[in-house]
Amino acid sequence: MLMRTDPFRELDRLAQHLMGPGTWSRPSPMPMDAYREGDRYVVSFDIPGVTADAIDIDVERNMLTVKAERRPAAKADDVQMELSERPLGVFSRQLVLADTLDTEHIQADYDAGVLTLRIPIAERAKPRKVAIGVGSDRGEISG
Repeated sequence: MLMRTDPFRELDRLAQHLMGPGTWSRPSPMPMDAYREGDRYVVSFDIPGVTADAIDIDVERNMLTVKAERRPAAKADDVQMELSERPLGVFSRQLVLADTLDTEHIQADYDAGVLTLRIPIAERAKPRKVAIGVGSDRGEISG
């Protein structure tokens, strides 16, 4: 469908957490869900605390790349941080999209820290009926 299985994802997440924030050259992964809904695939990424202008979505051939950067909040000079557990830095995820998906018509929405992409299935990939001719009639595909 959309992605390759990564059995070491949890190990990578733990290593990224221990090694510090992601950078543009070594971004941290972002959690996601993917499912089919009718004639489209829906992919949702959790990136809370990221502004919409800090999200970058690219499609090159069949490779979808989502990058986002969570920047530290501006603090006054007299603020002393007591605890900081929310990860900062760059987050990224790449998906190999099937050739049966229409990458020209991807819709992206960002609400409440969740980026949702809706990727329609290409017309050429949808099921079609084939008419059967009798005698000299020839079968043709009706779409």
